[in-house]
Amino acid sequence: MTVKRKGFLAAAVCLLAAGCSEQKTSQQAAPAKKQSDRAPDSFRAKFETSKGDFIIEVRRDWAPRGADRFYNLLEDGFFDGVRFHRVVRNFIVQFGIHPDPAVSRLWANLVIPDDPPKEKNKKGTIAFAHRGPVTRTTQVFINLKDNSATLDKSGFVPFGKVVEGMEVVESLYSAYGEVPPRGAGPDPVQIEIQGKKYLEAKFPRLDYIRKASILP
Repeated sequence: MTVKRKGFLAAAVCLLAAGCSEQKTSQQAAPAKKQSDRAPDSFRAKFETSKGDFIIEVRRDWAPRGADRFYNLLEDGFFDGVRFHRVVRNFIVQFGIHPDPAVSRLWANLVIPDDPPKEKNKKGTIAFAHRGPVTRTTQVFINLKDNSATLDKSGFVPFGKVVEGMEVVESLYSAYGEVPPRGAGPDPVQIEIQGKKYLEAKFPRLDYIRKASILP
């Protein structure tokens, strides 16, 4: 691997952390819907998107805290209408910022403790994005290739994997590229502040989730 390539990978890992906005200091109320204290040991979730459907299988033994949070987000209907705001070919697809800024604010301080790593960031696995210890909230990413060599050591812990429809994930609109400052793609901070209107005005071709639901 060349020095230039190593530099790019280092920057990509840095941006994966930077893709999460700064944690707010003010206390926010928790989402109003009743949520489960614990996710099932394993479950599947169907994501109906503008490009087709895919299914994620979550394994609580891989990352219990991550699995519980993902289950709660699904119970809350959080992902419905969410854009795939960061799609970097041959790297990752990232999503998890709600189109309504008020909803984003509700979840901003609900960080979850870190899970110890058990599984590798192989192609198709899903993990929470973070920007350091104890900063995981709602943003997740799906690995488009085996990123274990770069992401495992940075504390990105898979809690599940795509088991159906990986071709849909790979086909999501990617022409906007990386998020700032590395690229000119959507700014996660502005998505949180302005929500849907920012994305529709400046990044109208982003694919999105029509509905995400837990399968029986």
